[in-house]
Amino acid sequence: MAKKRDIVIAGYSETPVEFKSGRSAYDFGGEALAKLLQSTGIPKSEIDGMAVAAPLSECPNPFFPVYMAEALGLSPKWLNYSGTGGCSATGGIARAASAIRDDLCETVVVLCADAPSTAWRANYGAYRGEFQEPVGVQGPPASFGLLMSRYHHQYGIKPEALGKIAVTQREHALHNDNALAKFKTPLTMEDYFNSRVIADPLRLLDCVMFCDGANAFLVTSEKRARALGLSKMVYPTAYAEITNLNGDHSCPDITETGFSVIAPLIYKQSGLSARDIRMFQPYDDFTIAVMMQFEDFGFCQRGQGSNFTLGTDLSYTGTLPLNTGGGQISAGQPGLASGGLNLAEAVRQMFGEGGGRQVKDARNALVTGIGVIPFARNWGTSAALILEA
Repeated sequence: MAKKRDIVIAGYSETPVEFKSGRSAYDFGGEALAKLLQSTGIPKSEIDGMAVAAPLSECPNPFFPVYMAEALGLSPKWLNYSGTGGCSATGGIARAASAIRDDLCETVVVLCADAPSTAWRANYGAYRGEFQEPVGVQGPPASFGLLMSRYHHQYGIKPEALGKIAVTQREHALHNDNALAKFKTPLTMEDYFNSRVIADPLRLLDCVMFCDGANAFLVTSEKRARALGLSKMVYPTAYAEITNLNGDHSCPDITETGFSVIAPLIYKQSGLSARDIRMFQPYDDFTIAVMMQFEDFGFCQRGQGSNFTLGTDLSYTGTLPLNTGGGQISAGQPGLASGGLNLAEAVRQMFGEGGGRQVKDARNALVTGIGVIPFARNWGTSAALILEA
């Protein structure tokens, strides 16, 4: 994707994040769409394309996007169903842009809705069930515990750096009305170190908490957006993704991520560099994932993530504002709608709607996504999107 400024994100919406809501992904999807239509003022009949993220709470359901269209009363001429997990929101934006450019549709809603704390139907087994649930790692925390251990062996980790990420993002979540209610209390470094180890060396406060919620984005051409009377918009000027990095290696270095490959691509497309990025909204299922992304996107050298984290002002008023809505770590992770949580915050900031956490000069944002974690490897899909005003 070369840098282009013909496609825009002209609207966004987000539901409050809830724990054990008792609601379905369809219910949350309907709320997100209603909020999107209300905020943009466009009629539902204008939407002729839809990109939908696969939810944990409705698996296995290969027809979920068709049923979602029925539930929402939409008749899309173009439909995309993403199974790339936390990359589905950013990937949905890129795929919608391509569909619009190919005249397959004009106005797309990118919708991510999930309710895994109410209904958990996921299967991490892949094709090697003997290495996954119900025995083995039994989920992402243990996988990231292994990743942290290997990273520490190779480069060293200063635990207070991970603690700083958790504390900073919690401070941001205090200004976020949509954040999970139980995260509306300040977090101290002492609290972080007192949190129990759940997958050595990974602590409870290094992790996200599964919850329920949804988000939605309106993607169209700039020309169409203006014809619809929409004045707020941001441009997705660069996107790249990669799945199964080093897939032909039998024993890959699990500290090497797909971001190391796609970071140069998005910088080349956008003409920007790490020093030009005004705010960073990375996928943050675990604190170590944030620190490793600092390295892969060129904010510091590989292995220097701890020192960079400790030496950089990551607050919303700082030199590199980090997950200014609290991120998933301190707003909650609405299952596989989680990639849209970070994306919604980036768009909100660039629309100037950040409220008490508004970033000054929010001229661009780097948003990332992370997919599922295969056994004994790094995460499956890495995706990155640059937004510009």
